[in-house]
Amino acid sequence: MTSHPPAADRLPVYDGLVRERGDVVAEVREVAEQALDEARRGLAGHPVSSPGPRRERAAG
Repeated sequence: MTSHPPAADRLPVYDGLVRERGDVVAEVREVAEQALDEARRGLAGHPVSSPGPRRERAAG
């Protein structure tokens, strides 16, 4: 689900941060899409699942 711009448009600093810390932008986008889907289902009157345990990011 993660799309990356063509190689010519990539920023080396950003790529290094993604390697070190993970692609936070992609993770946030995924969580936001899940929240939006859950909100739509809830507003439509469908059962909404309870949130699972929070994932903690590893320090490092």
